[in-house]
Amino acid sequence: MTVWDDLVGQQRVSEQLAAAARDADALVTAASSDAPPPEASRMTHAWLFTGPPGAGRNQAARAFAAALQCVSPDRALGGTPGCGFCDGCHTALVGTHADVSTVAAVGADILVKDMRDTVRKSFTAPANGRWQVILVEDAERLNEKSANAVLKAVEEPAPRTVWLLCAPSVEDVLPTIRSRCRHLNLSTPSVDAVADMLIRREGIEPDVAASVARATQGHVDRARRLATDPAARARRASVLKLPLRVEDVGGALKAAQELVDAAAEDAKQLAEEMDGKETEDLKAALGAVQGGRLPRGTAGVVKDLEDMQKRRRTRTQRDSLDVALADLTSFYRDVLALQLGSRIALANTDAEDALERLARNSTPEATLRRIEAIAACGEALDRNVAPLLAVEAMTMALRAG
Repeated sequence: MTVWDDLVGQQRVSEQLAAAARDADALVTAASSDAPPPEASRMTHAWLFTGPPGAGRNQAARAFAAALQCVSPDRALGGTPGCGFCDGCHTALVGTHADVSTVAAVGADILVKDMRDTVRKSFTAPANGRWQVILVEDAERLNEKSANAVLKAVEEPAPRTVWLLCAPSVEDVLPTIRSRCRHLNLSTPSVDAVADMLIRREGIEPDVAASVARATQGHVDRARRLATDPAARARRASVLKLPLRVEDVGGALKAAQELVDAAAEDAKQLAEEMDGKETEDLKAALGAVQGGRLPRGTAGVVKDLEDMQKRRRTRTQRDSLDVALADLTSFYRDVLALQLGSRIALANTDAEDALERLARNSTPEATLRRIEAIAACGEALDRNVAPLLAVEAMTMALRAG
C-alpha cells in the first residue's frame, strides 16, 4: 500500500505529486552527495491544494508530506518515494513526524498566535527527516495577520522547507500567497470510486457502501463515517425527517431547536473526550502539585488552553450544522429532480417516500426557494449569527416554501 492509495479518484493529482516527490528525492540525494542537482525539477517550495469538500485535499497534502519524508531503501533501486511502510511515511501519515507540522483551525479562524511557532520552525533545517514540511489544513481560515505571517515565510523559505496549503478554492487564499504556490485542483470522486474504496479499505458490504456513497455524493470522509458509525446514520435519518416536520410554526421551531441541540451534543461529546485529558496533561507538564494547585505564574497558560477548547467546541457545533445543511440541500435537490422529471440518480433513496410526497405537494419554484433558505442559513452562520436564530429562520422559510 503506497501513500497515494487513500486519494480516491485523484489519479492525475497522484501522478503529479509522485513525480514531484521523485524530483524532491533527487534534490536531497544530490545535496548529500555533492552531486549536481537535476537541471529541471517538478518540485517547488509551496503548494496549494484546492477542491470541493470531501475531495481529499488534506489527505493529498499529507500523502505528499509522507512521500517527501520517505526513507525506503527501494528508492535507490528506482522505486517511487511514498512506500507507505517505512518510518518516514508512517509517522508522517499518522501525524507524529518531527519535521511535519500541521496547522488547523480550532475556532472560526487561524490566529497569528497559532501560527507564530510554526512560522518560526519553517526557517529551521529538518531535525530528522529530509524536508521541513508545514501543512495548513484550513488555509481559507487564515485571518489578515496570520496570512501575512505565512506570506513572509513563503516569500523567503528555507532551502529544505515545503509549505502545503489546503483550501476549497484559490479565491479563498490571499492573492499574494497563491501566486507563490503551485496549484493542484482535486475533483469530487465518483460515487462508484467511493463505494469501491469503502469495500476494499473498510470491509463494508457492497450494498451499504453504494448507499452511503450515493448519499454523500462523493464526500469521502462523510461516506466513511456513515458506513462505520451508527450514530452518524441515525443523525442523518433524523435530519431527513425535518422537511416533513415544518408544516406548522410549532413544528418548525421545535425542529430547529432539536437540530441545534444535536450539534451542541456533538461538541459536548468531543469536549468530554479531549478537554479533560488535555487539561490534566498540561497541569502535569507545568508541575502541578498534589491537589491540583498550579505553580505561580502558570494560570495564564491554562487560560489559553481553555480559550482554545471553547473555540474548538464552537467549531465542532458549526461543523455538525454544516453536515446537516448539506444533507437538507441534498434532500431538496432530489425533490427538485423528481419535480422536473430529471434522470439524475437520487442521492437519498432511503427517504424516497418523503421525497415523492414533497414533490407532489409543492412546486419547483418553492423547492428552489427552500434550497436558497438553506444556503442563507449557512451564510448567517458564517457571519456568527446565533445558531438557533439562524436555524429557526431557515425552518420557517422551509415551512413557507
